[in-house]
Amino acid sequence: MTESAPIKVVKKGHIAFVIMNNPDKLNAMTFDFFSSMVEIFTDIDDDPQIRAAIIKGEGKCFTAGIDLMSLAGLLQSKGADSRENLRKIILKGQKSNNAVIQCQKPVIAAIHNHCIGGGVDLICACDIRLASNDAIFSVRETKLGVIADLGTLQRLPDIVGEPWARELIFTGKDFSAKKALEINLITHMYETKKDLFQAAEKLANKIADNSPLTIMGIKDTMRFTRTNGIEAGLEYVAQKNAAQLMNEDLMEAITALMEKRNPVFKGK
Repeated sequence: MTESAPIKVVKKGHIAFVIMNNPDKLNAMTFDFFSSMVEIFTDIDDDPQIRAAIIKGEGKCFTAGIDLMSLAGLLQSKGADSRENLRKIILKGQKSNNAVIQCQKPVIAAIHNHCIGGGVDLICACDIRLASNDAIFSVRETKLGVIADLGTLQRLPDIVGEPWARELIFTGKDFSAKKALEINLITHMYETKKDLFQAAEKLANKIADNSPLTIMGIKDTMRFTRTNGIEAGLEYVAQKNAAQLMNEDLMEAITALMEKRNPVFKGK
């Protein structure tokens, strides 16, 4: 286990558990949090043993969002220097979430209780979102007189559709796990936090059972297609498969099928 305050990382088999670890402050996101996330997901990306990651929160909730107390001094300051410092902090937060979405390995968000403000930005950067039935979501920045600036405005419409995204963003209202499931923000809802965490680990392991080369290629291709469109995406995946299809994992899959056993992929 490695620690990078206010986050701890536990690696178990092929899974990396990224645990927001500031429970006394409801896992509020500080400046250090953003820097740590970039370092952590760079390490996950570079670790050949890791095939999937799970982001979850320690203690009572997933996260209460940005730590407003850490921003208070900067927000009270005046002048061009303060505005420039704020711009740099926002870009650092964006880089943190970009590190999640750019990670080659699939990332699962396991959300319990409150997922507020910056928490919504974070889960929008994840590939799959699961929640316990006590989860509460809110694009809370709107109610604070702030434009959400870490990715929600750019990513939430693609996940839940433009009409729902606009309603939730314009109002900043709280909405339940049940509503999140209804609008496809999450794919599954569980009775308890324990059930949620067990399900997230089970799902991550199911992903990890597949060829890591294939999973990374799928994520890369889907990300490319989202940015460049379907026609460009089709050309991209044709080129990608032509370059990497003949590999040891494919041979192992064919051999395992013939031998009527489960394949053991090595990512080669």
